[in-house]
Amino acid sequence: MPREQMAEPEPPVRPLDPIDRTILRLLQEDGRASIRSVAERVHVSRANAYARINRLIEDGVIRGFTARVDHERAGQAASAYITLKIVQNSWRTVREQLLTLPGVAHIALVSGDFDVLMLVHTPDNRSLRELVLTRIQAIPEVLSSRTLLVFEETDIVVAG
Repeated sequence: MPREQMAEPEPPVRPLDPIDRTILRLLQEDGRASIRSVAERVHVSRANAYARINRLIEDGVIRGFTARVDHERAGQAASAYITLKIVQNSWRTVREQLLTLPGVAHIALVSGDFDVLMLVHTPDNRSLRELVLTRIQAIPEVLSSRTLLVFEETDIVVAG
């Protein structure tokens, strides 16, 4: 009889102090910032900055580091938010299928007038049309979709 896999326990949620919040803001502005520059900007030692960043990673506050991409310059000129209504209790199945689609940047299960909100980036409107009409609407659990074209977007760094 196979053993059931146990989920890893979540690290405890610890409140962030002002220094932690400032470190997060600095890393959101520049994920490549050196430990030294972070330490100088928050007025702590390099060892303290290093320890704080590692704790934020271990606690799951920092989930990773990424580049902010100009999608148009990267050849993905068409961006859209797509809302989906799905069959009740089919979220896990739908999510797994959506994760395989090209250009999907974000997927969220939400409350309100629709069930799923997703952000996609495609090379052009023809590719976007193909993604929505052929790939997404072919998922049996998707009852309906609505596509909202993005005309312009601005990255926002959360202030601490």
